[in-house]
Amino acid sequence: MRMEREQQAGGPIVRGFAGSGFRVDDETVYRALLLTPETAAEWTPPPLDLLDDSALQPLIDLAPEFILIGTGGTLVRPPVGLVRALEDREIGVEAMDSRAAARAWGVLRGEGRVIGAALYPLDA
Repeated sequence: MRMEREQQAGGPIVRGFAGSGFRVDDETVYRALLLTPETAAEWTPPPLDLLDDSALQPLIDLAPEFILIGTGGTLVRPPVGLVRALEDREIGVEAMDSRAAARAWGVLRGEGRVIGAALYPLDA
């Protein structure tokens, strides 16, 4: 039996961390980051306790299975109103610290899952 590594699903992958930011493919992003299966874009989010669905609209437009929310250096629960608004659209929410969310992004994209990610900087 010959075992081969599956092809990645494509799109941007967080390959490491740099200060409070992220190394995405060959670029370093020192701010917050929105990830879709095709793009990685710097993002200027509101404070986490004010995060709402309008700030995540580029991710919502994908109709993803769920959205990973990286809450910075530590896990902080996202606002209940945001979670409800996304669940009303049948989009799940998974919150974790931004390092864990970046690692989960790579694993889930490697499986070909259609997800979005909103990562706050590590110093947030």
